[in-house]
Amino acid sequence: MRFVFISKLVAMLSLGAMLSLPVLAQNNDPEIQADVQKSLDSKRFSGISATVKNGIVTLNGSVDVYATKEDAEHKIHHKKGVVAVSNQIVVGGPASETPVSDIELRNKLAEKLSYDRVGYGTTAFNSFTIGVQNGVVTLGGVAYGPTDKDSALSLVAHYPGVRDVVDNIEVAPLSPNDDRIRLAAARAIYGFPSLNKYAIDPAKPIRITVVNGNITLTGVVDNQADRDAAGIRANGVAGAFKVTNDLQVVNSAGRER
Repeated sequence: MRFVFISKLVAMLSLGAMLSLPVLAQNNDPEIQADVQKSLDSKRFSGISATVKNGIVTLNGSVDVYATKEDAEHKIHHKKGVVAVSNQIVVGGPASETPVSDIELRNKLAEKLSYDRVGYGTTAFNSFTIGVQNGVVTLGGVAYGPTDKDSALSLVAHYPGVRDVVDNIEVAPLSPNDDRIRLAAARAIYGFPSLNKYAIDPAKPIRITVVNGNITLTGVVDNQADRDAAGIRANGVAGAFKVTNDLQVVNSAGRER
């Protein structure tokens, strides 16, 4: 009899606790709302509105660049009492601007990324791919390090016309041996008389990525002779396991060797 009574008491307490959860969340909504509004109280978030229900924050409105949409969510995600965030913000850009086509957006981003982190000595060791569909940018390829990857993602996220960013960038593993091969390949390629010109313009270098001793060459060169020379020079680097020559010749498709 006593066991039955205790069981019923436990069941009633559990049910009471479950029923009280939404009420508690509801009672906290005004406090959460005020905290969220305070976090979004700046000019860059002026086009964003927020509503709170049962601790779930829904963001609506429009912004000029994707980075602002991301930042708004990050600002409130870990606020006290916030259970989840539904980000419904639309990235549209200024109403006065004519939307750019996917091809134009891709070309502009490719140019910007070519000059990203110039002066830090890692430009030639980053090889990024860019895909754009309906304003959604997918970044792939290999970054020399986490900083290079973050810089590329930030550049794209802040560019007008980008509606979303998909991150498929691989970061090359930390490896003293890969670093040695990287530098040796750069010296061998850029030190060759006919290839030295590709070190002058950061937008047109021969990209050298090294992952676990494997070298991949990407980029665009002026002629087949330059493509072949770069491949031969890379193949002469001591300790390299394999060289994949994905360099493309102007107005023609590259091929793997």
